[in-house]
Amino acid sequence: METNESIQQQASSPTLKVGVVGIGWAGQQHLKAYSNIAGVEIVAVAGMEQDLLTQMKEEYTIPHAFARWEDMIELEGLDAVSVAVPTFLHAPITIAALEHGVHVLSEKPLARNGEEGLQMVEAARKAGRVLDVAFNHRRRGDIQKLKNIMDDGELGRPYYAKASWLRRRGIPMLGSWFTNPELAGGGPLADIGVHVLDYALHLLGEPKVLAVSASAHSELGPRGLGGSGRYTAMKSSHKFEVEDFASAFLRLEGGGTLILEAGWAAYRDEEDLMDFTVYGTDGGAELRAAGASDTPVADVRIFKERDGENADYIVVAEPGRAHQAVVEDFVDAIRGGETEWGAHDGSLALTRALVLDACYKSALEQREVRL
Repeated sequence: METNESIQQQASSPTLKVGVVGIGWAGQQHLKAYSNIAGVEIVAVAGMEQDLLTQMKEEYTIPHAFARWEDMIELEGLDAVSVAVPTFLHAPITIAALEHGVHVLSEKPLARNGEEGLQMVEAARKAGRVLDVAFNHRRRGDIQKLKNIMDDGELGRPYYAKASWLRRRGIPMLGSWFTNPELAGGGPLADIGVHVLDYALHLLGEPKVLAVSASAHSELGPRGLGGSGRYTAMKSSHKFEVEDFASAFLRLEGGGTLILEAGWAAYRDEEDLMDFTVYGTDGGAELRAAGASDTPVADVRIFKERDGENADYIVVAEPGRAHQAVVEDFVDAIRGGETEWGAHDGSLALTRALVLDACYKSALEQREVRL
């Protein structure tokens, strides 16, 4: 929680003028987060849904609303933008904004692939501006609590971990841009699997991924299954051309192993599951958030042994602050000045994109791929 002193300091600094491109669920999270930060003024919003655009403009008292993102980034005095649009637009909007000297916070994944992601990172470095990516699930309170425990050495050296996000019927807008690889970059591995990859590597201390062996399946989506009753693959603008379930075996530097699973649709328990299990030389841990992102916090089980006896215990965490924390970190990086900007060039998100590229290549060619 911000102190009165920190709020006063922010309020006394120059007002940061921001805009948001995209007014769906993610864009609305960014708007809400910016509105809660002292010294930040939302000066523009861009989106294609006219009624919703008008609603957001009025709700947050935003002076400028645009149908075209190109018009928004031309706005004089704009300091930063959030990019919360379909994945195929991340690179063009981000690069254009950076070339205008505007800082960028993009939704995940960074881009459709590593090649586009690299172009974004290079644009940030050339412009000398911040490029951050919204990995909000690493800000969960339970993940942060487990991170502290692991960083303190309570589990020793982690050597095996498994992480997943699994749904029963969770294909987002079945038949929409989400199911077109040219627009989305991939299926659940790119959509929710990138979150799993991010928080898993974050918890493990950012080990380098040396090689991946992955498989991808598309069994339910092409048959019109795995989505809500409102959407079907038979009555859509796009064919179902991505996976609906993927798994990957990652070899980590230092000999560690990470198993990933990401599924939009499978015959499994009704509740979504987001989890992380780790085995270390001095202990283990398990986090299971049944209900996934709808469950703001889950208990963390720690497995230990003392004097030859089990000494397991449960850690109770507070809910995290999700997009609010992401946006605050972005604003703090901008306010940190030029000496801080270089550390926020999108390179961490690029490592995630390159791992996903290797996973898709491995699944397609049915072989291990080294990075």
